[in-house]
Amino acid sequence: MSEHSVLILVTGGTFDKEYDEISGRLFFKQTHLAQMLALGRARLKVRIRQLMLKDSLFMTGADRAKVAAACRAAREKRIMVTHGTDTMVKTARFVAEALAGSDKTVVFTGAMIPYAFGTSDGLFNLGAALAYAQALPPGSWVAMNGKAFPAFKVRKDRRRGRFVPL
Repeated sequence: MSEHSVLILVTGGTFDKEYDEISGRLFFKQTHLAQMLALGRARLKVRIRQLMLKDSLFMTGADRAKVAAACRAAREKRIMVTHGTDTMVKTARFVAEALAGSDKTVVFTGAMIPYAFGTSDGLFNLGAALAYAQALPPGSWVAMNGKAFPAFKVRKDRRRGRFVPL
């Protein structure tokens, strides 16, 4: 099997949040991606590019355009994007439209609980999303909790805390 090269674009979200025990607030310090890849003993050739560290509730149209532009300009055909779960579907759909007809596979993933908490789903989601990025056909996808969904066929079920098909 040939070695694939995957670009990982970091945008922030719960995935990369830290917890301030004094104030009780969540905040961004730096991405945990390199640490998570090392902990998971990833042997996949990846390139990490941090676009931003932002809560997805505060993502703007310009932020989404920046994600789409980074995907379009990437030399890699396999791309994974870490993103906050609240607006992940919106960004995945934006990228799907921006890259329509492209030969690139873009997989969005995130976490419901910050990696720094130790009980996060982030490490599992990261591994699954990297596998999906290598295996899925071109298009924009959302990969959470062991399932992958086409961008226009998924929604976040806030009540149950998971992503479900439309």
